[in-house]
Amino acid sequence: MTKETAIKLFNDKQIRTHWNDSNEKWYFSIVDVIGVLTDSPNPRKYWSVLKTRLKSEGSELATNCSQLKMLSADGKYYKTDVADTEQLFRLIQSVPSPKAEPFKTWLAQVGRERIDEIEDPEIGIERLMETYLKKGYSKEWINQRLKSIEIRKELTDEWETRGVKKGQEYAILTDEITKAWSGLSTKQYKSYKSLKKENLRDHMTNLELVLNMLAEASTTEISKKTEPKTFTENREVAKKGGSVAKAARLQLEKNTGKNVVTRLNAKNIENKELKEGDDR
Repeated sequence: MTKETAIKLFNDKQIRTHWNDSNEKWYFSIVDVIGVLTDSPNPRKYWSVLKTRLKSEGSELATNCSQLKMLSADGKYYKTDVADTEQLFRLIQSVPSPKAEPFKTWLAQVGRERIDEIEDPEIGIERLMETYLKKGYSKEWINQRLKSIEIRKELTDEWETRGVKKGQEYAILTDEITKAWSGLSTKQYKSYKSLKKENLRDHMTNLELVLNMLAEASTTEISKKTEPKTFTENREVAKKGGSVAKAARLQLEKNTGKNVVTRLNAKNIENKELKEGDDR
């Protein structure tokens, strides 16, 4: 998750967003906004019906809304309808909802926050920390998570340098790293922790985060050393980077007698909601 592509929270509900530096605008997933405003069990269908109605009425919103690739619940990127702030204000008028006014206030706040963050990046870090605190995470875990974001950014910068394409190729390489160090694909890992749309890293324990960071940092360093030219070569580098963390995991598990990869997540580990026997 980066500042350009981030999850914003409205009343604890997630809205996928994208910041466009060129025109200095936020773009929001319309389906996510519809879900928040209507509490519909099928916001995608709700938007499809509304979009058809708006088109028949000659609404520019329905005909001019853009599409961007955004991360879906299955960990892959798909094109989804998005709207900027101005378009969303018009959309809200077409959706009867008691949340309309609070949502308008939230939209204005998101816009102001981005301008503040551009002028002072530390503000963005502080806001991210506040978000995690509100969601119940400990300060120790948050510090670890923020570091993991930095390391992830260094890796994606390296991938960009090597010509790796954002979206599906990033997802494939991430999956290779995850499988190499944990023994599970990203999808299997999320299933093991009973996650659906949630971000996997947001539900890792401190140890899991540390090993995932080691895997990604190792991948970055190996890539800089070997300078892979093709996607296949980048894939091999990802496996090697993950293997570095795998060796550390196996050694740690041998010395402690406990599995690092666990069903526990960062929020429930202190409450001991799961017993030791629930770990694999």
